[in-house]
Amino acid sequence: MSMMSEFKEFAMKGSVLDLAVGVVIGGAFQKIVDSLVTDIIMPVVGVATGGIDFSNRFIALSGGPFTTLEEAKKAGVAAIAYGQFINQILTFLIVAFTLFMVIKGVNRMRRTAPPAKV
Repeated sequence: MSMMSEFKEFAMKGSVLDLAVGVVIGGAFQKIVDSLVTDIIMPVVGVATGGIDFSNRFIALSGGPFTTLEEAKKAGVAAIAYGQFINQILTFLIVAFTLFMVIKGVNRMRRTAPPAKV
């Protein structure tokens, strides 16, 4: 069997196609979650914490009074962008919780499905 025919057989298996669909849908879902965190959750958290914009919270590692992270990056200053890290943690937690709920639902359906007749 040639390498190309082996690869074709591997690529056409159902699990590989399912994985490809999952990756594409996951990418689209990631954009939705990013928007949820950035555009909906973080503004509410900012208001609750006295107007703090977490996406722009940073520590400049070398001099200069920079007011925004973008300003520090344009100046070539190394900065620890801990606010963006907080946003990414929230994004991860939302994705993880969503996947947990999906897997929990699938497991519930598997348990309640009648046994297949042979």
